[in-house]
Amino acid sequence: MSGEVCVPLLVLVGPTAVGKTALSLRLAQQFGGEIISADSRLFYRGMDIGTAKPTAAEQAQVPHHLIDLCAPDETVTLGTYQQLAYGVIERVAGNGRLPLLVGGTGQYVQAVVEGWGIPRVAPQPELRQALETLGGEELARWLAALDPEAAAKIDPRNVRRVVRALEVTLVAGRPISDIQRKNPPPYDICLIGLHRDRESLYRRIDARVDQMMADGLLEEVVGLRAQGYDEPLAAMSGLGYRQLLAHLRGELTLAEAVERIKFETHRFARQQATWFRLDDPQIAWFDMDGVGVETAVVDHVANWLAG
Repeated sequence: MSGEVCVPLLVLVGPTAVGKTALSLRLAQQFGGEIISADSRLFYRGMDIGTAKPTAAEQAQVPHHLIDLCAPDETVTLGTYQQLAYGVIERVAGNGRLPLLVGGTGQYVQAVVEGWGIPRVAPQPELRQALETLGGEELARWLAALDPEAAAKIDPRNVRRVVRALEVTLVAGRPISDIQRKNPPPYDICLIGLHRDRESLYRRIDARVDQMMADGLLEEVVGLRAQGYDEPLAAMSGLGYRQLLAHLRGELTLAEAVERIKFETHRFARQQATWFRLDDPQIAWFDMDGVGVETAVVDHVANWLAG
């Protein structure tokens, strides 16, 4: 990040199926924006229906970024995503367009908005193995000596986290607590949250799952499986894919798999709410079940851009 210019950044968050895609398209078209995905499920090529990826027609209306970054057997780390997002935001703004960060993956949104310090230290298998031979108490004592701040935050019984903290500290040559300090980017951020009544949201989720099935979600999963992508992969353990793979293995009927997708998506939507709370004063919340809400959001953004 250059840090020289205060870049405007419009951020749109909310749970799955709340209506982010349609509203983001309207906002981008109205204000000359480009959409930057903050949904980790959209990274994977060939996983279109089950992730509710914007369609080709929707992507043709407005430029979209950070979609289809990798194959289902590849990964995009949080640190990599953060750097990619910063690059796209500055490029879009540099072209005189409005960057619009949209997504329901709270960790990815906050890593960008809050400027999380993310260690860029790759796993060190030999070092980890050596550390793990020391035992939990010795590891905790060593971390406390090297980085008291990190040691105070990590449960010493969580050996995996203690080992990772030591690994980063030893390889980077500085305490992990220093690396992880937040450094908010030089952005003028307008953060908008969308919500709905829980039962309304559940109905939308259920209708969307039914539409996904009608659009060929089962066939998408069959095709991915035929390419060698199966459930051990993180991508294939996501909502929709995991349940239909269980059906293909004969563990669930198709009807049971669909009902499980709906039920687990309801739970996922509740989990998303923990990242962005209705009482957060930094977020302007809008009830998508209300009358004239899209116009209200447009007016809010127009006022923000007008200063």
